[in-house]
Amino acid sequence: MKFIFYNNISLSQELLKDLVRNFKDKGKILSSGRNQIKVFEIEGQKVNIKSFKVPNVVNKIAYRFLRKSKAQRSYEYASVLIEKGIGTPFPLGYAEESNTMSFGRSFYICEHLDHDLTFRDLTVKDEEILRAFAAYTYQLHEKNIHFLDHSPGNTLIKIEQDGYLFYLVDLNRMKFKELSFEERMENFSRLTTSKEMLRIIANEYAGCIKRPEDEVFERIWFYTEKFQNKIYRKKKLKKLLKR
Repeated sequence: MKFIFYNNISLSQELLKDLVRNFKDKGKILSSGRNQIKVFEIEGQKVNIKSFKVPNVVNKIAYRFLRKSKAQRSYEYASVLIEKGIGTPFPLGYAEESNTMSFGRSFYICEHLDHDLTFRDLTVKDEEILRAFAAYTYQLHEKNIHFLDHSPGNTLIKIEQDGYLFYLVDLNRMKFKELSFEERMENFSRLTTSKEMLRIIANEYAGCIKRPEDEVFERIWFYTEKFQNKIYRKKKLKKLLKR
Protein backbone atom coordinates (compact mmCIF):
# COMPACT_ATOMS: atom_id res chain seq x y z
CA MET A 1 0.00 0.00 0.00
CA LYS A 2 1.27 3.49 -0.90
CA PHE A 3 1.29 6.15 1.84
CA ILE A 4 1.86 9.89 1.44
CA PHE A 5 2.05 12.13 4.52
CA TYR A 6 2.05 15.89 5.03
CA ASN A 7 5.50 17.33 5.79
CA ASN A 8 6.61 17.31 9.42
CA ILE A 9 3.38 16.05 11.00
CA SER A 10 3.76 15.41 14.72
CA LEU A 11 1.83 12.12 14.78
CA SER A 12 3.61 8.81 14.25
CA GLN A 13 3.42 7.78 10.60
CA GLU A 14 3.69 4.13 11.61
CA LEU A 15 0.66 4.44 13.89
CA LEU A 16 -1.30 6.14 11.08
CA LYS A 17 -0.34 3.34 8.70
CA ASP A 18 -1.56 0.81 11.26
CA LEU A 19 -4.94 2.57 11.50
CA VAL A 20 -5.36 2.41 7.73
CA ARG A 21 -4.30 -1.22 7.45
CA ASN A 22 -6.72 -2.17 10.27
CA PHE A 23 -9.46 0.27 9.28
CA LYS A 24 -12.13 -2.43 9.19
CA ASP A 25 -11.56 -3.56 12.78
CA LYS A 26 -10.66 -0.34 14.59
CA GLY A 27 -12.12 3.11 15.17
CA LYS A 28 -15.56 4.58 15.75
CA ILE A 29 -17.88 4.91 12.76
CA LEU A 30 -18.79 8.54 12.08
CA SER A 31 -20.51 8.07 8.74
CA SER A 32 -21.35 5.02 6.67
CA GLY A 33 -22.74 4.66 3.17
CA ARG A 34 -21.05 4.69 -0.20
CA ASN A 35 -17.90 5.70 1.68
CA GLN A 36 -17.12 5.16 5.35
CA ILE A 37 -15.61 7.63 7.81
CA LYS A 38 -14.14 6.59 11.15
CA VAL A 39 -12.63 8.48 14.06
CA PHE A 40 -9.54 7.17 15.86
CA GLU A 41 -7.53 8.47 18.79
CA ILE A 42 -3.74 8.18 18.81
CA GLU A 43 -1.16 10.00 20.87
CA GLY A 44 -3.94 12.03 22.53
CA GLN A 45 -5.28 13.34 19.23
CA LYS A 46 -8.39 12.48 17.23
CA VAL A 47 -7.82 11.41 13.64
CA ASN A 48 -10.44 11.15 10.92
CA ILE A 49 -10.01 8.56 8.13
CA LYS A 50 -12.29 8.32 5.11
CA SER A 51 -12.32 5.01 3.26
CA PHE A 52 -13.51 5.45 -0.31
CA LYS A 53 -15.58 2.79 -1.99
CA VAL A 54 -13.63 0.48 -4.29
CA PRO A 55 -14.25 1.93 -7.78
CA ASN A 56 -16.03 0.14 -10.60
CA VAL A 57 -14.12 -1.72 -13.30
CA VAL A 58 -13.68 1.32 -15.54
CA ASN A 59 -12.49 3.58 -12.73
CA LYS A 60 -10.14 0.90 -11.42
CA ILE A 61 -8.20 1.37 -14.64
CA ALA A 62 -8.70 5.15 -14.75
CA TYR A 63 -7.45 5.70 -11.20
CA ARG A 64 -4.52 3.40 -11.80
CA PHE A 65 -3.27 5.11 -14.96
CA LEU A 66 -5.23 8.26 -15.90
CA ARG A 67 -6.74 10.10 -12.94
CA LYS A 68 -5.84 11.00 -9.39
CA SER A 69 -7.80 9.04 -6.79
CA LYS A 70 -10.44 10.70 -4.62
CA ALA A 71 -8.12 10.28 -1.64
CA GLN A 72 -5.22 12.00 -3.41
CA ARG A 73 -7.44 14.83 -4.61
CA SER A 74 -8.90 15.31 -1.12
CA TYR A 75 -5.40 15.55 0.33
CA GLU A 76 -4.04 17.88 -2.34
CA TYR A 77 -7.09 20.15 -2.32
CA ALA A 78 -6.99 20.36 1.49
CA SER A 79 -3.35 21.41 1.23
CA VAL A 80 -4.29 24.19 -1.21
CA LEU A 81 -7.08 25.38 1.10
CA ILE A 82 -4.64 25.54 4.01
CA GLU A 83 -2.24 27.59 1.88
CA LYS A 84 -5.08 29.95 0.92
CA GLY A 85 -6.14 30.42 4.55
CA ILE A 86 -9.43 28.55 4.16
CA GLY A 87 -10.57 26.30 6.99
CA THR A 88 -10.57 22.54 6.57
CA PRO A 89 -9.59 19.73 8.95
CA PHE A 90 -5.81 19.63 8.70
CA PRO A 91 -4.64 17.08 6.08
CA LEU A 92 -2.31 14.39 7.40
CA GLY A 93 -1.98 12.16 4.35
CA TYR A 94 -3.57 9.56 2.13
CA ALA A 95 -3.12 5.91 1.22
CA GLU A 96 -3.80 3.90 -1.92
CA GLU A 97 -3.95 0.21 -2.69
CA SER A 98 -3.24 -0.94 -6.25
CA ASN A 99 -1.49 -3.58 -8.32
CA THR A 100 0.15 -3.58 -11.74
CA MET A 101 -3.09 -3.20 -13.70
CA SER A 102 -5.83 -2.09 -11.31
CA PHE A 103 -6.72 0.29 -8.47
CA GLY A 104 -8.31 -0.80 -5.18
CA ARG A 105 -9.04 0.98 -1.92
CA SER A 106 -8.01 4.51 -1.00
CA PHE A 107 -8.06 6.46 2.27
CA TYR A 108 -7.89 10.15 3.17
CA ILE A 109 -6.41 10.95 6.59
CA CYS A 110 -6.94 14.24 8.43
CA GLU A 111 -7.28 15.68 11.89
CA HIS A 112 -10.75 15.24 13.37
CA LEU A 113 -12.58 18.53 13.90
CA ASP A 114 -15.23 18.81 16.60
CA HIS A 115 -17.87 21.28 15.44
CA ASP A 116 -21.18 22.77 16.57
CA LEU A 117 -23.26 22.79 13.38
CA THR A 118 -23.38 22.16 9.67
CA PHE A 119 -25.36 24.20 7.17
CA ARG A 120 -27.99 21.44 7.32
CA ASP A 121 -28.83 22.46 10.89
CA LEU A 122 -29.61 26.06 9.98
CA THR A 123 -33.05 27.63 9.57
CA VAL A 124 -34.25 31.08 8.58
CA LYS A 125 -33.99 32.03 12.27
CA ASP A 126 -30.17 31.72 12.03
CA GLU A 127 -29.83 34.93 10.05
CA GLU A 128 -26.51 35.92 11.58
CA ILE A 129 -24.90 32.59 10.66
CA LEU A 130 -26.44 32.65 7.18
CA ARG A 131 -24.96 36.09 6.56
CA ALA A 132 -21.57 34.95 7.84
CA PHE A 133 -21.81 31.89 5.57
CA ALA A 134 -22.63 34.07 2.54
CA ALA A 135 -19.63 36.31 3.27
CA TYR A 136 -17.48 33.21 3.73
CA THR A 137 -18.60 31.81 0.35
CA TYR A 138 -17.76 35.17 -1.21
CA GLN A 139 -14.22 34.82 0.17
CA LEU A 140 -13.99 31.32 -1.36
CA HIS A 141 -14.98 32.74 -4.72
CA GLU A 142 -12.59 35.69 -4.43
CA LYS A 143 -9.75 33.24 -3.73
CA ASN A 144 -10.66 31.32 -6.92
CA ILE A 145 -12.03 28.30 -5.05
CA HIS A 146 -14.91 26.53 -6.78
CA PHE A 147 -16.16 23.96 -4.28
CA LEU A 148 -18.34 21.75 -6.46
CA ASP A 149 -19.90 19.89 -3.50
CA HIS A 150 -21.00 23.07 -1.69
CA SER A 151 -23.90 21.19 -0.08
CA PRO A 152 -25.57 21.24 3.39
CA GLY A 153 -23.36 18.66 5.12
CA ASN A 154 -20.02 19.75 3.69
CA THR A 155 -19.40 22.91 5.69
CA LEU A 156 -18.68 22.44 9.39
CA ILE A 157 -19.45 25.43 11.63
CA LYS A 158 -17.81 26.32 14.92
CA ILE A 159 -19.39 29.00 17.10
CA GLU A 160 -16.86 31.38 18.63
CA GLN A 161 -17.36 34.31 21.00
CA ASP A 162 -16.58 36.79 18.25
CA GLY A 163 -18.26 35.03 15.33
CA TYR A 164 -18.28 31.81 13.34
CA LEU A 165 -15.62 29.64 11.77
CA PHE A 166 -16.31 27.55 8.67
CA TYR A 167 -14.47 24.41 7.53
CA LEU A 168 -14.89 22.57 4.23
CA VAL A 169 -15.05 18.77 4.12
CA ASP A 170 -15.62 16.17 1.38
CA LEU A 171 -13.06 17.85 -0.83
CA ASN A 172 -12.46 15.58 -3.80
CA ARG A 173 -14.51 17.72 -6.24
CA MET A 174 -12.98 21.16 -6.46
CA LYS A 175 -11.55 23.56 -9.03
CA PHE A 176 -9.23 26.51 -8.58
CA LYS A 177 -10.09 29.17 -11.11
CA GLU A 178 -11.62 32.60 -11.46
CA LEU A 179 -15.40 32.22 -11.20
CA SER A 180 -17.88 34.04 -13.41
CA PHE A 181 -20.96 35.64 -11.86
CA GLU A 182 -23.13 32.74 -13.08
CA GLU A 183 -20.74 30.14 -11.63
CA ARG A 184 -20.86 31.95 -8.30
CA MET A 185 -24.65 31.91 -8.31
CA GLU A 186 -24.84 28.25 -9.30
CA ASN A 187 -22.50 27.41 -6.41
CA PHE A 188 -25.39 28.06 -3.99
CA SER A 189 -27.78 25.69 -5.77
CA ARG A 190 -27.29 22.61 -3.57
CA LEU A 191 -27.72 24.25 -0.17
CA THR A 192 -31.44 24.65 0.49
CA THR A 193 -34.86 25.02 -1.12
CA SER A 194 -35.89 27.65 1.46
CA LYS A 195 -36.51 30.90 -0.35
CA GLU A 196 -36.33 32.78 2.94
CA MET A 197 -32.84 31.45 3.71
CA LEU A 198 -31.64 32.12 0.18
CA ARG A 199 -32.99 35.69 0.32
CA ILE A 200 -30.83 36.34 3.38
CA ILE A 201 -27.81 34.79 1.65
CA ALA A 202 -28.51 36.78 -1.54
CA ASN A 203 -28.81 40.04 0.41
CA GLU A 204 -25.44 39.52 2.09
CA TYR A 205 -23.64 38.24 -1.02
CA ALA A 206 -25.02 41.10 -3.13
CA GLY A 207 -23.47 43.57 -0.71
CA CYS A 208 -20.13 41.77 -1.02
CA ILE A 209 -20.09 41.57 -4.80
CA LYS A 210 -21.75 44.97 -5.36
CA ARG A 211 -24.59 43.64 -7.51
CA PRO A 212 -28.35 44.28 -7.15
CA GLU A 213 -29.92 42.01 -4.51
CA ASP A 214 -32.86 41.07 -6.77
CA GLU A 215 -30.47 39.95 -9.51
CA VAL A 216 -28.42 37.83 -7.10
CA PHE A 217 -31.49 36.17 -5.59
CA GLU A 218 -33.09 35.51 -9.00
CA ARG A 219 -29.99 33.73 -10.30
CA ILE A 220 -29.46 31.72 -7.12
CA TRP A 221 -33.11 30.62 -7.20
CA PHE A 222 -32.89 29.80 -10.91
CA TYR A 223 -29.99 27.41 -10.32
CA THR A 224 -31.59 25.98 -7.17
CA GLU A 225 -34.74 25.04 -9.12
CA LYS A 226 -32.62 23.66 -11.94
CA PHE A 227 -30.71 21.43 -9.50
CA GLN A 228 -33.90 20.25 -7.78
CA ASN A 229 -35.48 19.39 -11.14
CA LYS A 230 -32.39 17.36 -12.01
CA ILE A 231 -32.73 15.39 -8.77
CA TYR A 232 -36.44 14.84 -9.43
CA ARG A 233 -35.75 13.49 -12.93
CA LYS A 234 -33.10 11.10 -11.58
CA LYS A 235 -35.46 9.76 -8.92
CA LYS A 236 -38.22 9.35 -11.48
CA LEU A 237 -35.90 7.47 -13.85
CA LYS A 238 -34.79 5.13 -11.02
CA LYS A 239 -38.43 4.30 -10.23
CA LEU A 240 -39.11 3.53 -13.89
CA LEU A 241 -36.06 1.27 -14.13
CA LYS A 242 -37.13 -0.68 -11.02
CA ARG A 243 -40.51 -1.62 -12.58
